[in-house]
Amino acid sequence: MQSKRQPLPFGTLLWHTHSVSMRAKRTKRTHILLPEDLAREIDALAGRRGRSAFLVETAREAVRRRKLLRFLEGESASWKEEDHPELAKGAASWVRKLRRQGEPRKLKRT
Repeated sequence: MQSKRQPLPFGTLLWHTHSVSMRAKRTKRTHILLPEDLAREIDALAGRRGRSAFLVETAREAVRRRKLLRFLEGESASWKEEDHPELAKGAASWVRKLRRQGEPRKLKRT
């Protein structure tokens, strides 16, 4: 007697350990389950053959965004006074100096 395979819960990720080299970048074949309506929407935007590229691009954007949020919410200061000695006399002084450097010099006529 053959048992009937039970469907996996939504969002279950199935990982394969098979790696291949594609376009000089190593890739890992991964199976994910998507709701049918979402798969149809992705296919409508990217085409059926463009689904993987679409998901890679979207995942990279999400990873970058989450890393940035984690950094911004972190405890370490992103601005260090020692990295900006030009601002020791204040930002206004530095901006005035830049503006003076960018002004055309007036030549004296004799």
